[in-house]
Amino acid sequence: MQTDKDLFDLIKETYPISTREEFVLETADKLKKSARQLNRRSRLKQVTVASTSIAMCTLALSGFFFYGGKDTFYNNFSTPQNENTASTAALKNQAPLVYIYHSHNQESFVSASESSRNNSDDLFHKEKNISLVGERLSHALKSNGIHSIHDHTNIQEELEGNKRSYSEAYQVSRKPLEDALANNKTLKMVLDIHRDTLKRSQSTIRIDGKDYPKIAFIVSKSSAKYEENFKFAQLLHEYTEEEYPSLSRGVFTKETPAGSTYNQDLFGNSVLLEVGGKENTLEEEYRTVDVLSEIISEILADWNELE
Repeated sequence: MQTDKDLFDLIKETYPISTREEFVLETADKLKKSARQLNRRSRLKQVTVASTSIAMCTLALSGFFFYGGKDTFYNNFSTPQNENTASTAALKNQAPLVYIYHSHNQESFVSASESSRNNSDDLFHKEKNISLVGERLSHALKSNGIHSIHDHTNIQEELEGNKRSYSEAYQVSRKPLEDALANNKTLKMVLDIHRDTLKRSQSTIRIDGKDYPKIAFIVSKSSAKYEENFKFAQLLHEYTEEEYPSLSRGVFTKETPAGSTYNQDLFGNSVLLEVGGKENTLEEEYRTVDVLSEIISEILADWNELE
């Protein structure tokens, strides 16, 4: 990849006249941005083709058949929105495009947690937890004219009620996801939203004077749909990086334990998101998913143009 100096020298050779350095740097930035957009659009086409193939296979079959491990990191390259009557009315006739759920639905934050299980990383709260972040994302998407399904299954409650271990959370969250996919053929993406255990200094970025929790996109290497999910996660990363540099921590792949895929074997555009860490606040989390809703809206709009 060309460096800023390479681009600067190239432009000087092309325009031998005395050119202001500010102009050259600005032009270089524009060239790099155009290159990123072309690369992003190329990847978008790949993901779109994969999604179309999945949908066709699903229709033909008339339905669907009824964290740990090593990880690898890939990194190649606000305020709430008010809902309005027009967008709400438009949603009445729109099929859902995004499925949002939380396999660890009671994951909470230092500022809100009422108890700690096992160690300081395991912070939980029955009400003030990560599910509120998913709810915020769903509302933000709605204000952008996008209908989503936000699953409210209380996974932790079901685990405790049936005396199941915490490691079985993905098995419990799998059934509602299967039902949603079987009954909503229009879904384009599946997002399992969590929060990480990182320290605030690692999980937070300051943008325009406000703190935003960073986002990590996690893909299971154990899933049969790994390639499709990886491309989708990379797409999310690239769109985020384009609009909000460094807000994304990048794409991570995990060699999940035997029998676990984070349910990503069920659908080709599935990703697990770590939004911020335990030391972030709910207000900050809302800020980031408001931005995420913009990114998702942009991707869906671009997909629509390509179809």
